[in-house]
Amino acid sequence: MLSTVPTMESLECDWDCSQLFSTIQSVGPAGSGSASSEPNQTHSNSGLDESNLKLSIIEERKRRRMMSNRESARRSRMRKQKHLENLRNLVNRLRFENRELTSRLRFLLYHCHRVRTDNDSLRSEYTVLRQKLSDIQQILLFKQLQQFSSTWPYNNVPVVSEQTPPPLII
Repeated sequence: MLSTVPTMESLECDWDCSQLFSTIQSVGPAGSGSASSEPNQTHSNSGLDESNLKLSIIEERKRRRMMSNRESARRSRMRKQKHLENLRNLVNRLRFENRELTSRLRFLLYHCHRVRTDNDSLRSEYTVLRQKLSDIQQILLFKQLQQFSSTWPYNNVPVVSEQTPPPLII
């Protein structure tokens, strides 16, 4: 059964494997019957080897944990770098959009001002034209009244005081 246990030469690993198999190779075949001081020596070596084995297992776990932590930190740095790059791109896009919106706002404010100015001038022109129309309507009405009064059958009655029409303001 011990012949199937691999020897040190057949194992390839980064850490010292001799401590793992030293206890197996030092123990003789089962039922050898030698009850000399070897079992006591093997037992004391076995305790030392077990503590060395535990230490090497602990060291291997520490090494693996350190490697895992380094890899995790590297991935974290990469994520952070990618996030910062995305934020920079977003800032650039928003600055560009802000410039475009500011330009459009200036354009609209300029045209709004022009429309208001045009609207004010049209309102004042409307007021002037409305007043002229009203004056013209009054003149026409007065002329129609004059024509009507001249054709009136009782127009031969002497008039005490003749009224003059108001002057035209155009």
